[in-house]
Amino acid sequence: MSPLLEVTALHKHFSVGTPSIVGALWQRWRTGARHTPAVFRAVDGVSLRIAPGECVGLVGESGSGKSTLVRTLVRLLDPTAGSIHFAGQDIGAIPARHFARTPERARLQLVFQDPTESLNPRFTALDAIAEPLRCLARIRERRELRQRVHEVADLVGLPTELLSRFPHQLSGGQKARVGIARAIALHPTLLVLDEPTSALDVSVQAIILHLLASLRQRLGMSYLFVSHDLNVVRLLSDRVLVMHRGQIVEEGAVDTVFTHPEHPYTRALLAALPAVRT
Repeated sequence: MSPLLEVTALHKHFSVGTPSIVGALWQRWRTGARHTPAVFRAVDGVSLRIAPGECVGLVGESGSGKSTLVRTLVRLLDPTAGSIHFAGQDIGAIPARHFARTPERARLQLVFQDPTESLNPRFTALDAIAEPLRCLARIRERRELRQRVHEVADLVGLPTELLSRFPHQLSGGQKARVGIARAIALHPTLLVLDEPTSALDVSVQAIILHLLASLRQRLGMSYLFVSHDLNVVRLLSDRVLVMHRGQIVEEGAVDTVFTHPEHPYTRALLAALPAVRT
């Protein structure tokens, strides 16, 4: 079976310590040499595959490069090098500023980490869910747009009476449902979840995770599930990728990686899990 997403030798680097124009000219005048900025390798040669219908977990500590990798995969950032093939298309070659206008944008969606920060405070829940339908599905007729929003709100368990509310009038769990509804409104084939429950209370997390598992089965989507919580990744994922310092240091079936980790970093992550005392 051909992979839905195939990433090969992906790099994303950032220049750090770049001086001002005046500073660079001063250094060149004084030393005769141009300033060479240092490079931070946020993503350093990552290769991965996601099959249709598969849920792949991505774990690693803060600063390991997970969020940069995610934003590069969904084409919010341009890669420094490497290739990103999605559904047979080389989307890595499309500049990030143009990708939002391509048909592939509708099939590849992202659920952000913080549902509060990712929602426009001037949009009602209905407006937020309707926005991708207007921009990408080109639905302009108000009745059809409202019907589609109600259908997707029902899918995520968001009551109709909440659609007229603004984000500050919704609870954390309700805002999370709006974010998920917005992401699935166009029926994507791959949903990237960037720690979608980290900003929620523990009791609400369980409800949202159950919703995500149910949506995956009902809609046949593939997931790239990013999380700090290894137990959540073990519960939802088929395979797991372990990221450290911009690289994938271990990957494999969830049960294999969790019971027989090979890389020292993976063993350290698992050792940090709290033990249940009886």
